[in-house]
Amino acid sequence: MKDQYDVVIIGGAVIGSAVAYYLAANPDFDGSVLVVERDPTYLKAATSLSSSSIRTQFSNPINVKISQYGSEVIRNFGEMMQVGDDRPDLGFHSGGYLFLASTPEQVQILKENHEAQISCGADVVLWDSAALVNAFPHLNVADIELASYGRSGEGWFNNTGLMYGFKNKARSLGVDYVTDEAVAIGRDGDTVTSVTLKSGAVVKAGTIVNASGPRAALTARMAGLDIPVEPRKRTLFVFDCAHTPEGTAAVNQGRLPLMIDPSGVFCRPEGRFFLTGCPPVEDPAVDWDDFEPRYEEFEEIIWPALAERSPQFEAIKVVNQWAGHYDFNTLDHNLVVGRHPVVRNFLFANGFSGHGLQQGPAAGRGVSELITYGEYRTLDLTEVGYERIVENRPFLEKAVI
Repeated sequence: MKDQYDVVIIGGAVIGSAVAYYLAANPDFDGSVLVVERDPTYLKAATSLSSSSIRTQFSNPINVKISQYGSEVIRNFGEMMQVGDDRPDLGFHSGGYLFLASTPEQVQILKENHEAQISCGADVVLWDSAALVNAFPHLNVADIELASYGRSGEGWFNNTGLMYGFKNKARSLGVDYVTDEAVAIGRDGDTVTSVTLKSGAVVKAGTIVNASGPRAALTARMAGLDIPVEPRKRTLFVFDCAHTPEGTAAVNQGRLPLMIDPSGVFCRPEGRFFLTGCPPVEDPAVDWDDFEPRYEEFEEIIWPALAERSPQFEAIKVVNQWAGHYDFNTLDHNLVVGRHPVVRNFLFANGFSGHGLQQGPAAGRGVSELITYGEYRTLDLTEVGYERIVENRPFLEKAVI
């Protein structure tokens, strides 16, 4: 590690490593990059504990386009991230997403979302209950008025594979990584100047990128700034099914999608098991070190909803569970990417609210373009910039899970 870098990135999981990769891979960028990561095991990183899925079924065109680019990167990941003979395989499972609507309000949202998705070229179809049960015969569709199904470009993949792919490639291109923790940020007027590490080292910085996940607000405060991001706990459960419906679908070679029930409970295949979770009834901010699962959610919320949705989900048992953190943007549940409007050399890549893995490639590319060119050159992310935080102007997304 040197004592001065053109760019210092605080946080080395998928977002920070994506920014580092896109900088280092760009021939127009000739600067030095340091990534500071407090826990190189990534055992408690939001990246490692996520459900690692990607979808194009959002309500805002910019979010659709962000995920379309993420899907493109996942498809070409082995070639993009090859280091020597190592071509990382993310094991992408093209299962699609299936949103179910049972109320007039939910139906209207699906229809409006579909218009936005189709306008971006997303491969999404709307089905009535008859078409739905023909595609997925195991489902009880008596209360379902409309369904939205992604036929391609959606699915799930290896979460840590994405992160380590970006990290390993970035390091091979000359990016430095250090195991340490940022404890202070130097600032001279409207310019950040340095990062002080827990080890005592002080690193001068031309630009600082906040890629701190659920700890984003802590990093921002070191620079005298603020961002409305806090850790919110989400518990995931893996269950075994006595009579699995996987393989019974009349579409996609029998494979089941990631289904979002009208109750908010979601469920998808996970090898021979299933992965499931739900929005908590109460959703307070939690301590940054609180990873105790909410065990009661399975018996009280998830199992009743799944058993009602399919007879084949009546006899199931939990075989594993864990809790992770959303880097939850309390303003509007959407990513915040871009420069601070006053402290221009401090950039945000935060607040992904559970979508960091799928949005990481586009966010990393966008931040790298701002640093290299002073503007976006590919996908314009201005709509999700920090200015809306200052103005208290939410950028609403209706399709939040």
